[in-house]
Amino acid sequence: MNILHIETSSKNCSVAIGTDGKINSYCEEISQDYKHSENLHLFIQWALEGAELALSDIHAVSVGKGPGSYTGLRIGLASAKGFCFGNDIPLISINSLYILAVPYLNSEYDYIIPVIDARRMEIYTSVLNKKGEYLIETHAHVLNEKSFEQISSKKVLFVGDAVEKTENFLKETSFPLENATFINAYPQAKNMVDLSYKKFQQTIFEDVAYFDPLYLKDWK
Repeated sequence: MNILHIETSSKNCSVAIGTDGKINSYCEEISQDYKHSENLHLFIQWALEGAELALSDIHAVSVGKGPGSYTGLRIGLASAKGFCFGNDIPLISINSLYILAVPYLNSEYDYIIPVIDARRMEIYTSVLNKKGEYLIETHAHVLNEKSFEQISSKKVLFVGDAVEKTENFLKETSFPLENATFINAYPQAKNMVDLSYKKFQQTIFEDVAYFDPLYLKDWK
């Protein structure tokens, strides 16, 4: 069972093929000027070639649903929907913040806090325990003097493209930085493979016609 995974919520354009819940092939590129519209279909072609598969061998498409870049999310979802409509296969979505947390679940950290830049002093974030359970659900958050204070006594990992902004802000608050680790990262399609496979087995699919990205904010 083969799933095509697409993650374009950030500066990283990322594509993976998963077979029976295991990574099969993978390609990505971090582009400061968001070349996703140019690269995405090429990366899909390369991933299929690397997996020695044709598009007709794909049983579902999984897409990073955001939050993140408005343009990036639209590009990724438009492609995912096109493949699903054209091949009559289901659509799976994975929260892009959760994708950031996946490599660090069941680690030494008490809590994992993925952070994606939302411009100015705002971030997209959530708080998960090491089992991947939500303490705080995904939301847009304006950094303030009380940010994350309820878990400040725990061993915490901040991960994402907004870690520098978050760390610099927390330096000006009472948050004990000695309890925190900061890792700059972008969501990667390879970290969607196991999650998508489990959703496929449970038939947790999106409505291809009506599904929209998780924007969190209104865009004019």
